Amino acid sequence: MEIQPITTPAPSRHEQLMSKAEELEATFLAEMLAHSGLGETQGAFAGGQGEAQFTSFLRQEQARLIVQNGGLGLAELIFNSMVEAESGAA
Repeated sequence: MEIQPITTPAPSRHEQLMSKAEELEATFLAEMLAHSGLGETQGAFAGGQGEAQFTSFLRQEQARLIVQNGGLGLAELIFNSMVEAESGAA
């Protein structure tokens, strides 16, 4: 008896493009969150160096979750632009 390996189908080109578009929107949102000053603590209870080191990871995860739950709609616009550019219609 031969055991067949479990294989997952490769993502389609559209799935790859949408994934990259969502990644780009999340990066944009993380930068906007950083510049907004949202979540910065001040005073005696500020996190110091430890907080400064890991705040970017928290912001990136928050941005990723925002995109996952609908985001701003940038991912869809970016995706459509990439599909048009790839098809030669741009």
